[in-house]
Amino acid sequence: MEIKIPVYQPSLLGNEKKYVNECLDSTWISSRGKFISAFETSFANFINIKHATSVSNGTVAIHLALVALGIGPGDEVIVPSLTYIASVNAIAYTGAKPVFVDSLASTWQMDPEDVKRKINDKTKAIMAVHLYGHPCEMIALSSIAKSNNLFLIEDCAEAIASKYEGKHVGCFGDIATFSFFGNKTITTGEGGMVVTNDDTLFDRAVHFKGQGLAKHRQYWHDVIGYNYRMTNICAAIGLAQLEQIDNFVNRKIEIASIYKAGFKNLPIQFHDNAINVIHSYWMCSILVSSPDDRDLLRNHLAEQGIETRPLFYPVHTMPMYAHKFQRLKIAEDLGWRGINLPSYPSISNDQLETVIKTIRSYYE
Repeated sequence: MEIKIPVYQPSLLGNEKKYVNECLDSTWISSRGKFISAFETSFANFINIKHATSVSNGTVAIHLALVALGIGPGDEVIVPSLTYIASVNAIAYTGAKPVFVDSLASTWQMDPEDVKRKINDKTKAIMAVHLYGHPCEMIALSSIAKSNNLFLIEDCAEAIASKYEGKHVGCFGDIATFSFFGNKTITTGEGGMVVTNDDTLFDRAVHFKGQGLAKHRQYWHDVIGYNYRMTNICAAIGLAQLEQIDNFVNRKIEIASIYKAGFKNLPIQFHDNAINVIHSYWMCSILVSSPDDRDLLRNHLAEQGIETRPLFYPVHTMPMYAHKFQRLKIAEDLGWRGINLPSYPSISNDQLETVIKTIRSYYE
């Protein structure tokens, strides 16, 4: 069936072409050029944090943050099971062990009480993942991390512009990461950002991302580093996207309100926001009554050319992480029943109405 309404597509109607053409005209197309520093500075200013360093994608952003913290073999990092696989794989890349926690049924975010239960003498960090644009309980998680002398990492890949108690996500932990993949709220095609208020962590992140190059000696490398740098072309696109972010997020919140109104009196649950947060609605999502119902509803939508996605499958159920059986009931329940709906800023109200009518027709 031809896709008439995709689940996501980027909006590239600002200065993207202008800035990219400037890169081409200047020949600065790789990891140097004015747009890299401009994007990093603008991004840091947007979320009100001291330092931001750009990287080639969101997965390496998480890995770089872990490396900067010194996480490695013998360490454990607590992470929600209900997340995209990159959050967990990046922990495994370092040789550390991911320790999975359950979710809160109310917000779908990691459960602070389960975090407390999973802490032991090998625990080095908590990774808070702001799932689908809704912030985690950052006051509780910050308190837990501080009282147990643990690092707090924020994976904000899906949550740029989300706020908790009036403060941007990414500003609560020791270090945080963002993704700018093509389906994120702002995109660079592929890209990411590592942010922190800590001068030393920032210096370490910059050092490791650039092949471990020493600051004051040309072509001298004093650590085993990585080539995680962003290109000037990607940064140019990112800067143009960041200039439009308020419009993107306002439209996403409007889309969520249209969906919520359209789903009244249906046997589905919308992923709504808690009262103390700004939910940026990277994806507008619903829960249906059963896993079987999810597949049937998704098929019904697909027949009308409407693309959807299932919620992320809990990572602890995947083969490479399932060697130790465990039951995380809420994460599993959410993962089996959830659907992501078309949520891109340029979707028209008529298209939204088509999605709503198609879902309503399923229940008639």
